[in-house]
Amino acid sequence: MKYCLGFIMFFFSLTVFSQNEQLAQNYFDRGEFEKALAVYEDVVKAQPYNYQAFQKTITCYQQLKQYEKAEKLLLARIEKMRQDNLYVELGYNYQLQKNQSKADQYYDTALDKIKENPNNTYGIAAAFEQKVLVERAIQAYELGKKGNPNLNFDYQLALLQGQLGKTDLMIEKLLDFAFSNPSNLPLVQNQLTRFMHEDAQETFNGQLRKSLLLRTQKNQDIFWNQFLSWFFVQQKDYGKAFLQEKAIFKRSPDNFYNIINLAKLAIDENETATATEILNFILANTQDLELQMEAHHQLLLMDLDKAAAKDYPAVKEKIDLLLKKYGVTPYSLNLQILSAHFHAFYLKQYETAKAILERALEFPLSKYQKAQVKEELADIFLLNEKFNQAIIYYGQIEDDLKNDEAGHEASFKMAKASYYKGDFQWAQQQFKVLKSSSSQLIANDALELFLLISDNTVEDSTQVALKKFAKADFLIYQNKTAEALTQFQLLLAQHKGQSIEDETLLKVGELYEKQNDFQKALSYYQQILDNHKESIYTDEALFYSAEIYRKQLQDPEKAKSLYEKVIFNHQDSIHFVEARVQFRKLRGDTNL
Repeated sequence: MKYCLGFIMFFFSLTVFSQNEQLAQNYFDRGEFEKALAVYEDVVKAQPYNYQAFQKTITCYQQLKQYEKAEKLLLARIEKMRQDNLYVELGYNYQLQKNQSKADQYYDTALDKIKENPNNTYGIAAAFEQKVLVERAIQAYELGKKGNPNLNFDYQLALLQGQLGKTDLMIEKLLDFAFSNPSNLPLVQNQLTRFMHEDAQETFNGQLRKSLLLRTQKNQDIFWNQFLSWFFVQQKDYGKAFLQEKAIFKRSPDNFYNIINLAKLAIDENETATATEILNFILANTQDLELQMEAHHQLLLMDLDKAAAKDYPAVKEKIDLLLKKYGVTPYSLNLQILSAHFHAFYLKQYETAKAILERALEFPLSKYQKAQVKEELADIFLLNEKFNQAIIYYGQIEDDLKNDEAGHEASFKMAKASYYKGDFQWAQQQFKVLKSSSSQLIANDALELFLLISDNTVEDSTQVALKKFAKADFLIYQNKTAEALTQFQLLLAQHKGQSIEDETLLKVGELYEKQNDFQKALSYYQQILDNHKESIYTDEALFYSAEIYRKQLQDPEKAKSLYEKVIFNHQDSIHFVEARVQFRKLRGDTNL
């Protein structure tokens, strides 16, 4: 009973002091240092090993300019506990009194403690860093390394050099650290990425590129090729990244993982020539059937993206030959799904497409593979205007993969099917939930459709214009570009000046752009800029126009001007980062 009572009293005292610390912290945060000090002094007396309370006590003394009390407390703790990092605190106490010579004496004493025992480096250097005494912190780390060469402080030294603006030294230290500690490579690359994206660091990318190239030339370790490939990927220069990956492949021919990922990145950025080169390289250098099928699949997707009706027989022949070569099995599932997609969306052969997918569902598939097949089946039902059947299949995927991105994608498509169908109330409820999705792409699209329905319901409770817009939008999904264009133009004529106008102008511009009628596309984007200056689609109109001038009309000055407007007027735009990159390239920056 005696021990039990003692334990209860001990626990109670800990709870009381914890509450006292919280009270002191509240005073401290509000700048009420006298009140905070009174509490912290009691805590330190009762808990002499409570270092956090001790530190706060020192800070309170210093804020109240009671420097002698701070010094007395620091000296007493040094004598009692031998905490050598407190010499830094003593020096800083004098620095606050504008007595730099006395401060330097204590700083030098702290550094001497590192000479005596290099293991003291950690605490003393951290104390210098905490006081933003960067040069002193660098001295501390360098002394520690000199005293014990087995200690590695390259990462800490790199960050400190960065704080001093010496980015060239920072780069060298970070690269040294990464090479000697490969497991910390992601940490180093994350740190470098921060500087690569900073506006004020336009020369940084050039310095990093030069340093990596030099190391690749001087040291034949594959590590530097991999690092350089990573760098080029960050710059979206996939052709140069591929050169490095080929060099890696020559020495490590069994690993295609990075090359496959590189191909997908190039595809996502519409770098079709580079992507095609990479995929053909894979086909020429692997006997792995799954890799071969994946490469063929990606090549076919690119073929479909640019295919006209006259190309369909050739595409069909390619698909049929590949399925004959690899067989209709679970291993060729992606090719089967692509075949069904081609038959439905391009050849309008819905029953053939449905039969291909229903046969695929008979295979022993994982839940993710089943979701893939069902999603394509739902897409085809939707294409064929069988809305309810599409919604049923999307719902099955949502139920099977509730907390998965594939499940969220199915939820979004289900809501969009209801939007196409004209069931705006239910669709809006779903978009409201999905605009908080963990997937940024789904969240952005859901927010856009949520606002579309909201804006055009407030002004027109009968939703006449919105119904016409959704119908025309559905024609785009059905790949009926000409019919969609006609419907959108009719909508503009019938509902001129209404809230639906800016969304419709953007859609018409996108459709003309798809038809390669770039001047007409620009004229519709310009109408948004002229007549809807507060529209949420202004950044799109600017960015899409800039892209046309840069890529299609070869007018860099006009493109640069439009990118600049995105950068300075639309910092929250999803196009901001790409606009900045292209603006810098057009401006002639060489350090990208």
